[in-house]
Amino acid sequence: MLTTYRRVLGLPGALVFSLSGLVARLPISMISLGIVLLVSTRTGSYSFAGTVSASFLVTNAAFAVLQARLVDRLGQHRVLPVATVVFVLGLLALMAAVESDAPPPWPHLLAALAGLGMPQIGSCVRARWAYVVADKAQLQTAFAFEAVADETVFIVGPALVTVLATTVHPLAGLAAAVVAAVVGTSVLVSQRRTEPPPSGRPARHGGGPMPWRVLVPLAASGFAMGMLLGGAEVATVAFSDEHGATGLSGLMLALWALGSLISGAVTGALALRAAPSTRFRWGMLALTVLMVPLPFVNGFAMLALFLFLSGFAVSPTLIASLAWVEEVVPPSRLTEGITLFITGLGAGVAPGAAVVGRVVDLSGASASYWVSVGAGVAGTVVAFAVAAVSAARPSPSGSSG
Repeated sequence: MLTTYRRVLGLPGALVFSLSGLVARLPISMISLGIVLLVSTRTGSYSFAGTVSASFLVTNAAFAVLQARLVDRLGQHRVLPVATVVFVLGLLALMAAVESDAPPPWPHLLAALAGLGMPQIGSCVRARWAYVVADKAQLQTAFAFEAVADETVFIVGPALVTVLATTVHPLAGLAAAVVAAVVGTSVLVSQRRTEPPPSGRPARHGGGPMPWRVLVPLAASGFAMGMLLGGAEVATVAFSDEHGATGLSGLMLALWALGSLISGAVTGALALRAAPSTRFRWGMLALTVLMVPLPFVNGFAMLALFLFLSGFAVSPTLIASLAWVEEVVPPSRLTEGITLFITGLGAGVAPGAAVVGRVVDLSGASASYWVSVGAGVAGTVVAFAVAAVSAARPSPSGSSG
């Protein structure tokens, strides 16, 4: 396994752009929680904090694809620094507004500005991998490494922002996110040798139209997967609270992430022959099936076991989805294609959490896991349907990598 990863990370510049991308991605898992911690501490209102955080998330989702399109056309070294400046200025202004007790809608507008500028690092790093790696097996390993990096981000980020905000200063968590964004993005964009050429320059591969008949349903399936993940997270917190051990929710979710991290690392070391579309639809089915026992669990031992097992289906499914995008999208628009799926995935998290919250109030935590099961069923149906469409229509790019 180590030899497989060493071969990919040994490519010129690969380790630097991947690790800098990991640092630059930390804010993804820190900002929303950091805003809630800061605003709730200063105002005493979780409702107000939630609306400010939502302003950030909504504009981030709304402008992500547009930013990715600009990256493909103009280049990462031109777009990412500007986006990072907008993100940092918006976030610093938000922090100042909250500290000075600025009235609505100023915190919401400034949070929205930060969300508008949030750099799309994950898509840019994966686009670099697709540019520098020609071999399909090695590209799968590279995407698997990024999936492990994502899991690391979502394990480290929330813990870091919480510790800093609660033990150092309410502003400290968001300040750390600013530093990570500036440092990580600066190093990433300095690596010009591994940057995909913008579509205005001669590209390594040909272009072509976007396969919207595949991408839109695939993003919809990603939305359902986001609902599953976001809903299960809230359901797990509610389950722990119902059983008088709220503090155990962090451990339960960490075990879930650990299962995903392990499976992602193993996937990258395997030479899989199945097409990405096949792996994605069966991955969605496996994830859904592994969620089915959760509504019937009544203790932490069984909850930990089934969350850990279901985590094994998360990373392989995400790896397959992004490999599928890379397979069908023209190389000159790859960042846009990857961002579309990731945005769909992220957009599903909040609705999933909201629906689960409502079910928890009405029927209890255990029953709320059915929301994730239902989302998984919907995502699986769409995944099988879009796979059939993809099989019937040849790739518009004619080549990949």
